[in-house]
Amino acid sequence: MTTSRPPGEPSVADLVDRLSEQTARLVRDELKLARAEYTEKAKQGGTAAGLFGAGAVLAWFGVGTLLATLILVLALFLPAWAAALIVTVAVFIAAGIAALLGKKKAEGLTPAPERTVETVRRDAREIKERI
Repeated sequence: MTTSRPPGEPSVADLVDRLSEQTARLVRDELKLARAEYTEKAKQGGTAAGLFGAGAVLAWFGVGTLLATLILVLALFLPAWAAALIVTVAVFIAAGIAALLGKKKAEGLTPAPERTVETVRRDAREIKERI
């Protein structure tokens, strides 16, 4: 005994075809979202790397410039060795601060695309509920 489907109701083949199309579209959209998230994270990683680099450059130029200038100024009031030691410590403190800022920025980054993972989970739940 066969039952005919009412007019306007899609056939099983049509439904399977739609499911296939919608699944493919969903996967493409999720991949686009993941790509966008990775691009954003790469930009943030570049900023963190830039801060690390800035810390290194500041330390390098700072040692030469500040040693030459500040040692001469402090040597007017202190022995030359004490002036050199004070200036060297100050330069490395500044370099450490810049490196810590870069490290802090980098630690906030996560490699996984959180929004994409969450939407995939939500989509999977939705599909399970409808099947």
